[in-house]
Amino acid sequence: MIRSQPKYLFAVNSPDDLKKLNISELKVYCEELRAYIIDQLSANPGHLGSSLGVVELTVALHYVYHTPEDKLIWDVGHQAYAHKIITGRRDLFPTNRKLGGLSGFPKMSESPYDAFGTGHSSTSISAALGIATASALRGETRDVVAVIGDGAMTGGLAFEGLNNAGAANTNLLVVLNDNRMSIDPNVGALKEYLLKLTTSKRYNLFKHHTWTRLEGFPRLRRLIQHAGNMLKLTFLRQSNLFESLNFRYFGPVDGHNVEQLVKVFSDLKHIQGPKLLHVLTVKGKGYKPAEEHQRIWHAPGLFDPDTGTRMSKRRPDEAPLYQEVFGESLLELARTNERIVGITPAMPSGCSLNIMMEAMPERCFDVGIAEGHAVTFSAGLAAQGLIPFCNIYSSFMQRAYDNVIHDVALQGLPVVMCLDRAGLVGEDGPTHHGAFDLAYMLPIPGLTIAAPMDEIELRNLMYTASLGRGPFVIRYPRGAGSISDWHRPFEALPVGKGRILREGRDVALLTLGTVGHPAREAVARAEAEGISVLHIDLRYAKPLDEALLDRVGREFTRVVTVEDGVVRGGVGSAVLTFLNARGYSPQVRMLGIGDEFVTHGRQSELRHLCGYDAEGILQAIRGEQQPLPTEQNKG
Repeated sequence: MIRSQPKYLFAVNSPDDLKKLNISELKVYCEELRAYIIDQLSANPGHLGSSLGVVELTVALHYVYHTPEDKLIWDVGHQAYAHKIITGRRDLFPTNRKLGGLSGFPKMSESPYDAFGTGHSSTSISAALGIATASALRGETRDVVAVIGDGAMTGGLAFEGLNNAGAANTNLLVVLNDNRMSIDPNVGALKEYLLKLTTSKRYNLFKHHTWTRLEGFPRLRRLIQHAGNMLKLTFLRQSNLFESLNFRYFGPVDGHNVEQLVKVFSDLKHIQGPKLLHVLTVKGKGYKPAEEHQRIWHAPGLFDPDTGTRMSKRRPDEAPLYQEVFGESLLELARTNERIVGITPAMPSGCSLNIMMEAMPERCFDVGIAEGHAVTFSAGLAAQGLIPFCNIYSSFMQRAYDNVIHDVALQGLPVVMCLDRAGLVGEDGPTHHGAFDLAYMLPIPGLTIAAPMDEIELRNLMYTASLGRGPFVIRYPRGAGSISDWHRPFEALPVGKGRILREGRDVALLTLGTVGHPAREAVARAEAEGISVLHIDLRYAKPLDEALLDRVGREFTRVVTVEDGVVRGGVGSAVLTFLNARGYSPQVRMLGIGDEFVTHGRQSELRHLCGYDAEGILQAIRGEQQPLPTEQNKG
């Protein structure tokens, strides 16, 4: 998309270089920066729409504030590509999200300009408040800015931070990047409230004219300011939510007018206390396909930057994504069982609940970025006899742990918790790997925890869970499965029963979920070397198949377990605990993720680094020692 030699793009290697430009030059730089992001992401996929929407905002922030001494915190983090390019990482940007390259999210160890690591939603205000408070305690003078957007303001933690910051009267600026989107369109009352603030012409015109005319009368301006809530009540028929939390509210302003943004931020630097600037942006700004189809172009994959044509890596005859199997299977189940409902925290297209949502909108609920609420809302539905399928990405379910224990498990409610993106997810890295769900779910009494090895197993586990057996967890990975012909009649799978995939006598290999596929390859290679392997697909991490484990304990001196999750506290640990309790003493080798945060890269690369690809499993079957994890594994 960059057709002529950029005039300023390659001259700006830091915010100090940016400050050398005048306003008219800033406008040109913004155009060049946007074109560079489009070009780079067309060949190296990442989060496109969010980053295009904040180009002018990012430029204005670094132009006015003295980063890294002043601190910028980017909520969610996939808004931060322009920030990375401005702060000295332009030439490394082609390595974004690749193994050994830049992280796709802000990361403190990567740059001093990344004031706080972010990858999950709604954390920026709390973190910014902590940074601002620490600065005040040390007697340091600095500005702290939290940029929150892409639906993150619907998360409860954001309001906890606002409430605390307002009560503490901390010097803090919150920039609300209002593009009315997360991955899918924003939902809920807050979206409608912000829309009223944005579109009330009478209120905004009155505010502008009054403020301009009173520039020479500071005392009168202060009086008008104190009466602000009464004015908003008159014109909006409601008070300003943010000012009720003791935040000075400014805006809304055009988030794509870099000159106006520079003026506003320059003025706000001289106003003490908690402040909120409401900025209106367009997700995908400056690239027509991304503006017109914002959901698809959140992270579009490979595309032609000139035509906007997306290039699929998948062949038509390939197996579907696990999320697609979930979505279509849930709709099938819902058509035969009127008690089934679907719930997601702002990820209907990401988890494919949108398939049922289009056919049965009255039985599907997008609750916004609010995982804890999604679980407890599901518990309330279950308490009244419904069967909720609550779909939350594995790493995001961590944010709802107490809700799972207190509101679902303790009361034995039949909530089906579908953990999409379980295991190593790939390029999004450590903030998004579903590494911990087995370890944090296994200790909770009353849960049934299962993992399908393929698409048919996923369908059957969903059907089994729909029979209302109490709290049920189904974990499955990101990406495509292995079976293209997966539409089969539903079949209930006995709870707590595994299956033998291959008989053997030398080594017992126990796998859970889709890691069974590289394990099968390893078993075939071991058999060719003369090693006979009993391969068991556990299916259930809880309850375990005691009959199969008793056989393993009696007949085998060497056992290998494999899981796509952390070893410490995972299913391998549960197997070892069971065998020890029964008095068996085989040598147990547990494969999975070690005691570390795993970096970003392709899933195949990361499984190899962690030692549980086919080669790593084969080495364990042979009894070979594997090398200790390298620094490259670590997030």
